[in-house]
Amino acid sequence: MGTCATCGNQYDDTFTVTKGGQSFDFDSFECAIHKLAPSCAQCGCRVIGHGVQHGDTVYCCAHCAQAAGEAGLVDHN
Repeated sequence: MGTCATCGNQYDDTFTVTKGGQSFDFDSFECAIHKLAPSCAQCGCRVIGHGVQHGDTVYCCAHCAQAAGEAGLVDHN
């Protein structure tokens, strides 16, 4: 039985995600998203799609990037 790295739930069907050399066990994709997905620098939502990025700063969409003052970023199609 594994233990979820986000919520601590003990579950008999956890799955493991490895990122940056670290491995984490999760009981749901929701918990994996909360632990591993970056947050938009403008609105704070979790970026689970492509998003847009300027340097190390991640945004959920070009609209948020523009609202933060970034120019020239476009959404991925």
